Amino acid sequence: MKRSDPVSEAFSQIPALLERDAALIQRGRFLDVDCLLGSTAQAFHVAIRAGRIIDMVAAPVLMRSWTFGYRATPDAWTAFWQPMPKAGWHDLLSLTKRGDATLEGDIKPFMTNLQYFKDLLALPRSAGGVA
Repeated sequence: MKRSDPVSEAFSQIPALLERDAALIQRGRFLDVDCLLGSTAQAFHVAIRAGRIIDMVAAPVLMRSWTFGYRATPDAWTAFWQPMPKAGWHDLLSLTKRGDATLEGDIKPFMTNLQYFKDLLALPRSAGGVA
């Protein structure tokens, strides 16, 4: 990880949090995708196989491709990870509608597995979020 900021630290915890959530892994059991997830300040290349994160490295990585990217501002992630986020800050698609997040690339795997990604990216919320 290149940066040591609270949002990047929260993202670095997602693989371990996912491993403790058998139901979420089960929900993503048919998902195999390489994607770019994170903040606009620091994104991560994430390889998901059978619902598990098998690799996650700080971007950019030379010559590393991804199918879709979902990135939000650090302030958006901080608001999203609150125990009870305010209206408009509670959902990934709400963040894109607000203009605080971007969804780009081939979004079919994201939309097909929307609930998986909503729950995956909300995992830091249950771990206390970002201060």
